[in-house]
Amino acid sequence: MGMELPGLRTWLVFYLISFVVLLWAAFLSAQGVMLWVSLLLVLLIIGVNFVTVLNQIKIHAARKELQRNLTSGFERGTEAEVKGEGEKHN
Repeated sequence: MGMELPGLRTWLVFYLISFVVLLWAAFLSAQGVMLWVSLLLVLLIIGVNFVTVLNQIKIHAARKELQRNLTSGFERGTEAEVKGEGEKHN
């Protein structure tokens, strides 16, 4: 199952920001100050990442279903017609 990523730069920036926030949360918890802030940041980043990936999977599934619906009534012809067209061009 190959999933296309249309905005690779957007994903890169998103995950870089997530990584920086997680590093900041680790720094805060290592210092022993504002533990609730670091826990909140970690939970927030995990939740946002989960929702974002879930939405991308839903969008991908909807696109695939739309393509399937658009091409469901499309017929290319019989094999003999397809082969006959190839012979005419030669």
